[in-house]
Amino acid sequence: MQFLAELNGRSFTVPSSKVFADAVKQYREVFAHQMLRTSTFSVAEGHSKTRLETDWNNVPVDHITIERVNEWAWKKRKQGLSWVTVKNILRTMQRVLSSSSKDQRVPFSQDGLAIPEKDKLRMRIESRENVSYSWEHALQIVEHIKTMDTLGATGREQYSALFLLAAASGLRIGELLALRKDDIGENAIRVDESVDRAGVIGPCKNVAACRTVVLADQEGQTAMKMPRRFAKRWSSIPLEE
Repeated sequence: MQFLAELNGRSFTVPSSKVFADAVKQYREVFAHQMLRTSTFSVAEGHSKTRLETDWNNVPVDHITIERVNEWAWKKRKQGLSWVTVKNILRTMQRVLSSSSKDQRVPFSQDGLAIPEKDKLRMRIESRENVSYSWEHALQIVEHIKTMDTLGATGREQYSALFLLAAASGLRIGELLALRKDDIGENAIRVDESVDRAGVIGPCKNVAACRTVVLADQEGQTAMKMPRRFAKRWSSIPLEE
């Protein structure tokens, strides 16, 4: 009787019957179409179909803990995946789980990933050694472009402007290709659109990507010369053309 009395006084939470496959369905049919760009959804679909659904589809959402995630991550590491790739896949998993959660929360944080210190150090070293180009490199590339007769005069001018602007501004290629004449100011560029992998111009990837990039230094002013010429040229073209 005492045991039953104590049992009746406890509060219990009934586990959810939802499995990962249910979360994927909600993510794919509802969340992705409303919230994600086509290019972002395409990358996430690759992660989901090739890496996540096979391993997690039948696992109850309530059972997806950081301990089980770490076990899965180590299996993928043994199969040859890098920690960077593992973390990118898990970001997709977190988005899938949060999209079907009432409070938009995920059951685990990547801060809990059991990444060995030697691997963390290796990732930091590799990030420093990534290929990067200086302003001088950009100028050398432009000088080479000027000698490429196969591009034609217009092509040489366009590619030169593209490389200089990329080097001076740090804009992504999708952001550069989506620029319009009213985005180009005297000393700044407004970024509010981007081209996805399918070649479709749409909103920026996220709120932080919508910004104004000031190019007031010497390199920036050099890079802005050709885009400003393009903008003036576009302004002189009649609308019917």
